[in-house]
Amino acid sequence: MNDKELYQQKKEAQLAEWKADIDKLKAKASMASADVQIEMNKQIAALEETIEKGKLKLSELTKATEEAYVTIKAGVESSWDSFKSTFNEAAEKFKR
Repeated sequence: MNDKELYQQKKEAQLAEWKADIDKLKAKASMASADVQIEMNKQIAALEETIEKGKLKLSELTKATEEAYVTIKAGVESSWDSFKSTFNEAAEKFKR
């Protein structure tokens, strides 16, 4: 397996982990009061949008040639850092 494939697998695993986290947050939201549910559902929607953006970035990477992979990887890393921040911020809000 080459570096590109390994990298893709790593990012796919991260997306799967985030999806599982969202499912946990949905369960937590379902047990909250109506006002809290509304806010949590907004956050969950934003997180799901982030997942979709991650899938798009990963799709770009998948379609890239080995030569373009290095360039695209840098963009993916930058996006992933932003995605990670979004998830961490939302997780903090849910802890309150």
